[in-house]
Amino acid sequence: MQGGVGLTAYLVNESRLRRPDLAEDTLAGAWIPEDGRPEVRALWQEFAEAVYPYDDLVVSLRGRIIADTLAEALRADPETVLVVCGAGFSSYPWLLRFPVAVEVDLPEMAEAKRRRAAELMAAGTAAKRDVRHLGADLAVPAERASVAARVREIAAGRPIAYVAEGVVFYLPPREARAVVALGAEFGTSTVSAVSYWPATASGSRVLERQRAWFRSRSVPQDASYLTHAEVAGLLGAPLDDLGPEDLQRRYLDGVVVPESALIPEYVAVSWARGAAGAAGRAAGAAG
Repeated sequence: MQGGVGLTAYLVNESRLRRPDLAEDTLAGAWIPEDGRPEVRALWQEFAEAVYPYDDLVVSLRGRIIADTLAEALRADPETVLVVCGAGFSSYPWLLRFPVAVEVDLPEMAEAKRRRAAELMAAGTAAKRDVRHLGADLAVPAERASVAARVREIAAGRPIAYVAEGVVFYLPPREARAVVALGAEFGTSTVSAVSYWPATASGSRVLERQRAWFRSRSVPQDASYLTHAEVAGLLGAPLDDLGPEDLQRRYLDGVVVPESALIPEYVAVSWARGAAGAAGRAAGAAG
């Protein structure tokens, strides 16, 4: 696979590709190199059989609420800068017209994403965007500090929309909390959207199977879980904390699959004081 990045890096894209109307990610499949598609589909099926068959639902719901939140931030202020930690092969900077975006991931992943993005933009598959790819290990305090400094430099006082998706639970507890709160280090963040596993889900049998499957593929042995109170304390209020059932009600008008059968990933969205109201007014005007 491209740049030595493992097949598992593309599982999120395969899941969103399977739910195009829900995910609304028109580039989900484009990130997967053509010669790797059969392997990715086979791996997704293996994951479905070993863990659960609903990753397409959970990952698409997660991406949809994050994309909608980012669109709201852009409506409130078109100069908003996007920062995504744990970017993987997500499409947000190319689906939404941010003036500049910063994507942060482990160095090998960031470099593979940079190369693939250049290919897709050169081919006209993805719109040309100003995206800066930063390689960093977010478990290392000095590297987090370097990311924060670089983001402040790039943003140059503009508002920032901060996303930490699919990364917090793979970090040790102290580092997980630091990444949740990293948006506050930028100085001008107006909204943060962070996905995490709630402490109440630590005994989930589906999550236990997921952990076992990923451990065999060099994912860290331990996982971090956070309580709602911890997340609210780190991000501040007001806070929307949405689980898989909440998101199904929002986007599917009802619960299709109960949370007990799903990976219990929550998405917490926190607007800086006054920013949510501005975004809501902008959304109303646009409608």
